[in-house]
Amino acid sequence: MATYSKIAFQATTMTTGTGRMVKVAATATAGTTIHTCANVPATVDEIWLYAQNNHTSDVVLTVEFGGVNSPDDLIISTITTKSGLTLVCAGLVLQGNATPVVVRAFAATANVISIGGYVNRITA
Repeated sequence: MATYSKIAFQATTMTTGTGRMVKVAATATAGTTIHTCANVPATVDEIWLYAQNNHTSDVVLTVEFGGVNSPDDLIISTITTKSGLTLVCAGLVLQGNATPVVVRAFAATANVISIGGYVNRITA
């Protein structure tokens, strides 16, 4: 029987397991690391991402969902200024393997977009 665990992003030393939002500093690929999937073939991560924009104008956000190939691995959204949390990724899944699978993000303007959310880790 599968088990489900709701976890915080597993990204960097500063944010791993804290549940804090991750500030998007990168303005090009490879983006700021948001989450790294477990390197276990029988584990699937269901990822939920919400972005918020503290800038004075709208900002284009690109999420590199496990890769950097356009358009296959990219989620591109315009995040409206000061509008609260915007759903960017609604439960898409990635599966870990021998090579780490990483979710990264970059924005047209550095340090004005923050990403929060959670991961439902599903193990067989």
